[in-house]
Amino acid sequence: QLQASGGGLVQAGGSLSLSCTASGRTFSNNGVGWFRQAPGEEREFVASISWKSDRDYVDSVKGRFTISRDIAKNTVYLKMSSLKPEDTAVYHCAVNRSPYGSRGYNSYKYWGQGTQVTVSS
Repeated sequence: QLQASGGGLVQAGGSLSLSCTASGRTFSNNGVGWFRQAPGEEREFVASISWKSDRDYVDSVKGRFTISRDIAKNTVYLKMSSLKPEDTAVYHCAVNRSPYGSRGYNSYKYWGQGTQVTVSS
């Protein structure tokens, strides 16, 4: 089971750090991704990290978001800074079927419940 946490309400320009922790299984050999979904919008890829920590970001968050993983803690993080109102969404983490990251949500096998991020202007 995956659990995403760390969301909240923050002013534009602020920072938040999200965590994604798995219980009952390890995903050290899997890629992990973060996706977000705003009301009325489709789910959007945000960032992914491979088993060997290769990273990929959607252009809109490059330079502002950083994905990382702690194998010992079985946790993946998404550090978000310089937040903008358009970053407002429910953020979900997901474990890929393979060791690699991917932008396609169909390649992810396990999904967390999500955590709400709200950025006020």
